[in-house]
Amino acid sequence: MFGVGKSAEERQREKERKKRGTRKYGQANLKQSRKGVLSCINGFGGLLILAGCIFYAFMARGNAHGIVGGLAILALVLAVNGIRLAIGGFYERERNYLTCKIGLPVSFVSVIFFLTIFIGGLS
Repeated sequence: MFGVGKSAEERQREKERKKRGTRKYGQANLKQSRKGVLSCINGFGGLLILAGCIFYAFMARGNAHGIVGGLAILALVLAVNGIRLAIGGFYERERNYLTCKIGLPVSFVSVIFFLTIFIGGLS
């Protein structure tokens, strides 16, 4: 019974080999940054809400002041939160930062889009 099984070192080596698997150069696949994924969701959500506001205002022929304004403020909050989450996602260790790299400019474009609509509405 003793000596029949594998030693602790052999089990550890086998575990490491399974973890590496067949990937090139033995590097593990990295998961996406959690905050980066949330940043993408917030950024695209803000853009989608702004596009919906423009579409609704166009269909209502400009008689949708309160609804469009409230949703546009919500889109701004989502976009700013997306920027914050994207920057925070870069600080997560051993993660893939692709979603952070996508979420940051999308959220930034959403903020710029909101500001152009807001400033254009003031003049």
